[in-house]
Amino acid sequence: MDSSSSSHSPNQGLSHHLHHVLTDLHRRPYPQVPNPPQCKKRASVALILRVRPTYDHWPTSSNIPDPTLPVDQRLQKFFDQPWVQHGDPEVLFIKRASRPGDRWTGHVALPGGKRDPEDVDDRAAAIREADEEIGWDLTTDDCISVGNLPERVVTTSWGSVPLMVLCPFVFLTTRSDSPMLKLQPTEVASIHWIPLRALLSSSLRTVEHVDMSQRFARQGGFLTRMLVRSMLGWMQFSAVRLLPAETIQCTSIPGFVPEDQKETSLLQRFRSWCLSNQADSGDTNRPLLLWGLTLGILADFLDMLPPHTTVQQWKYPTFTAPDLRLIVSVLTYNLRKRNARMVKSGARPSDTASDAETAAAPITTDPKHDDNEVGIGGLGVGRYYGPKDRDPDGTSYAVGIMLRGYYQRLRVAIYVFLAWRVTFGSAVALTAWRFYRRRLQ
Repeated sequence: MDSSSSSHSPNQGLSHHLHHVLTDLHRRPYPQVPNPPQCKKRASVALILRVRPTYDHWPTSSNIPDPTLPVDQRLQKFFDQPWVQHGDPEVLFIKRASRPGDRWTGHVALPGGKRDPEDVDDRAAAIREADEEIGWDLTTDDCISVGNLPERVVTTSWGSVPLMVLCPFVFLTTRSDSPMLKLQPTEVASIHWIPLRALLSSSLRTVEHVDMSQRFARQGGFLTRMLVRSMLGWMQFSAVRLLPAETIQCTSIPGFVPEDQKETSLLQRFRSWCLSNQADSGDTNRPLLLWGLTLGILADFLDMLPPHTTVQQWKYPTFTAPDLRLIVSVLTYNLRKRNARMVKSGARPSDTASDAETAAAPITTDPKHDDNEVGIGGLGVGRYYGPKDRDPDGTSYAVGIMLRGYYQRLRVAIYVFLAWRVTFGSAVALTAWRFYRRRLQ
């Protein structure tokens, strides 16, 4: 077929929007979030972008922008190239290796880790971790350090205990091909390049079911975990199913080539199922899901790109147990409606939003609420200052507004649910006992 008769690429125009977003991120960096009291840990992750050439617009030469130019000019020269304008922008994700005791084992994430004392700043930590985990040197001439995304305080125990401050940084490789990467077997099971248009697609939205018994019954052992899971079921979080354009497996990890399985007893298999995590890095048939903290980071970035529907596609976390799900829905109904009104009434159009409902929403500072707090599952997306509306008192990203007060109500819902189950179970047991006594008489 003649190339002149080929149709336009489905991603044509996305590179144009990406150019403007990256330029804005560079010109207006997000402020540093200080550590909370008695929390000294900081961590950084690298959001690495590339543009994959398409068949009809293949690069004829490697034209890397002059690294001595200012970042704005380097971005302009890169995105002025025809193969980039018609290319497919992609994001690099890692799938973590399976490690005993690691709560994030097997999860999809961005390259990164804790800041070490020798790191001069948070950005240096992201660069070092990317080099250690996947063997990518982000300081070379063909890589542009664009800027950062909102920093946030990662917490556990339903938002009550701060763990660390997480700092995301954005990098763009200007190469038309990727370097040979060296995956660290103890950290990374595989890497995946995911097209931006797949991350933005509403058809790939799904949910992730998380075993919460390990969080509620840390000291209770096997039986307590079984009881918690049987009562609460699984917790359900918003997620995105990932469609990799390219995958590189770490072939040196244990179990890459399946070994002969030893026979295990029925009791051992049952116990393994009861105590298993929902994310098993050894399960190659399990779909790749982006959720939790990493989805929160990406939400900050994706909502700057069309179609600006990240908030509309997002769903509140809940539980799979029907009666608990109903109680959560009832107790959070007014709060969800109120927060939705705050998003709609406070939102102002920006130069990256298509309408007022999906723009960043300005709010006044609430001394009782930390806009940077992430909470359980990492679903909060931190403080969002918006592409245009960066008032001194700050503005909050829409999902952050929608989650305001939600986890507090979720705790109340669990207490109500447990009281309901105890009352109902006691009533059933009392009725059965009376019936049994009548039968004996």
